[in-house]
Amino acid sequence: MRSGKNQIIGGVCAGVAHYFDIDPTIVRVVWGVLAFCYGAGILAYIILWVVAPVSTDY
Repeated sequence: MRSGKNQIIGGVCAGVAHYFDIDPTIVRVVWGVLAFCYGAGILAYIILWVVAPVSTDY
């Protein structure tokens, strides 16, 4: 689930961080590296933004 409260763009990184119980900043940095190096991070982010429901709990 995407985060409805702890979001910068779509809440995807915060939702993934909550799922794995880690800091959202770490997920954002890794996602950024993947996006700039391989481009796969951008596609995965867009897919999760569209598919994942929004949670207001975190």
